Amino acid sequence: MELIGTEGRNEENIFVPRTLDMLKFAPEGYPFIIFFGIMTALLAYATGPFLAVLSLLLTFFMLYFFRDPERDIPEDQNVFVSPADGKVFLIRDVKEAEHINEGMKEISIFMSPMDVHVNRAPCDGIISKVKHNKGRFMAAYKEESSFANENIEMVLKTPYGKILLRQVAGFVARRAVCRKKEGDRLLRGERYGMIKFSSRLDIYLPQNVVLQVKIGDRVKAGETILARV
Repeated sequence: MELIGTEGRNEENIFVPRTLDMLKFAPEGYPFIIFFGIMTALLAYATGPFLAVLSLLLTFFMLYFFRDPERDIPEDQNVFVSPADGKVFLIRDVKEAEHINEGMKEISIFMSPMDVHVNRAPCDGIISKVKHNKGRFMAAYKEESSFANENIEMVLKTPYGKILLRQVAGFVARRAVCRKKEGDRLLRGERYGMIKFSSRLDIYLPQNVVLQVKIGDRVKAGETILARV
């Protein structure tokens, strides 16, 4: 197995003052931010303050939702970090039959509209597969939504074996975005995509890992350690 080096990781670890940190946004958010910003200006000019204030609030929400703060990426090579912000609501042992064909530990994270929705790589690896699956848009916290809903699956070949990441669209979230393609290298904590509005992310880890989280825990993408080898 080819090990992935740490070259380039410092880019994610540069200290950024909190005020500047909050000014960074996911590129997928700019169309929404620009649209509502223009609408606010037009409504303020054409209709008066009431509708303009509502539009301004939506603009602020878009700025907040698409924020993309820097994270303190752990330096320990033998850990898997969370790929998403949110709340752990499912942990179980499963047989992943489609992509890896092995027993795995599945961890599912629910992202509310208030969470950062940028997804990050849980460890160093090379992407061996990216698959977009069309589907429904039921509530993301329902167990069957993992397979029934629109989702993007990504298989990552790592020094510890293959792992699977599944970005699942929810009732509000209608689109998952994977910015990477097959053959790309990822570093632990590196941004690779996002899911627009509330959603979930499933991660399948090797069965021999030692979990560091439990159901109900809040986690941060690229920062919270999910498991140790």
